[in-house]
Amino acid sequence: MTRYVRVLAALAVLSVALTGCGDGGGKPSAAAPSPARSVAASSSGAGSPGAAMKGPPTLSPGAGGLTPVFERGGAAAGKTVALTFDADMTADQGPRAAGGERFDNPSLIALLRRLDVPATVFMTGRWAEEYPTQAKEIGNDPLFEIANHSYSHYAFTADCYGLPVVGEERMASDVRRAFTAFEKAGARNVVPYFRFPGGCYDDTARRALAPVKVTAVQWDVVSGDAFATDADAVAQEVLTGVKPGSLVVMHCTRSAAPVTEEAVRQVVPELRKRGYRFVKVSQLMKH
Repeated sequence: MTRYVRVLAALAVLSVALTGCGDGGGKPSAAAPSPARSVAASSSGAGSPGAAMKGPPTLSPGAGGLTPVFERGGAAAGKTVALTFDADMTADQGPRAAGGERFDNPSLIALLRRLDVPATVFMTGRWAEEYPTQAKEIGNDPLFEIANHSYSHYAFTADCYGLPVVGEERMASDVRRAFTAFEKAGARNVVPYFRFPGGCYDDTARRALAPVKVTAVQWDVVSGDAFATDADAVAQEVLTGVKPGSLVVMHCTRSAAPVTEEAVRQVVPELRKRGYRFVKVSQLMKH
């Protein structure tokens, strides 16, 4: 993770709005331990997180009602691994998309289908607005599930790799706005999970999101694919880091992660050879 964070920090100096998905290795609060792995079924109503997909598991709130945080499966998960892909687009990157920059990666999604690999896509609301057809196709394919990566991809803490910051009073509404964008796109397989932009969070952010009733999802394996140019190196990062129950963060943005598809071509058969089974986050969270 250290190498990944160092690269992202350098990129932040060059650009305030990073285009990579899951821009950082994360800055979780050292004083905010993950909650117990008790699992409860979501009972959200229509138009709220979890409404389109009945009964996905969630974690119980942390001390003081803080939004719970999930990082990897427990011992009962066995040789399973969840590949997750962040679909990033910040609220102000519309002009870049209009100019031809591609924040999507349909060939990567097609590869996952050909390889029959379940995956969870952490999507920003702005991405869903830019690519509604793709959001609908991903969200209606039983192989995948869509989770929330905020609407704006602005940071939920200060000093998060140069990202603009969402004010505490707007954090919950930003997350809800993303769920609304998924609904408008017609995505059905939407789960009540949330990934902090840049992986940066603290107790203030966890408290602000408590009313939204999401489970925050981090990771234990960083692929290093953001802005990478060496697919072999990315694949090796994943293969070296994966353990039973691992949760891998990768990206599905062509402009910011151009070698992810090739890395996945290497990772999937090798992990299967080692006896691993691929699952979505909702499946991994059951263990």
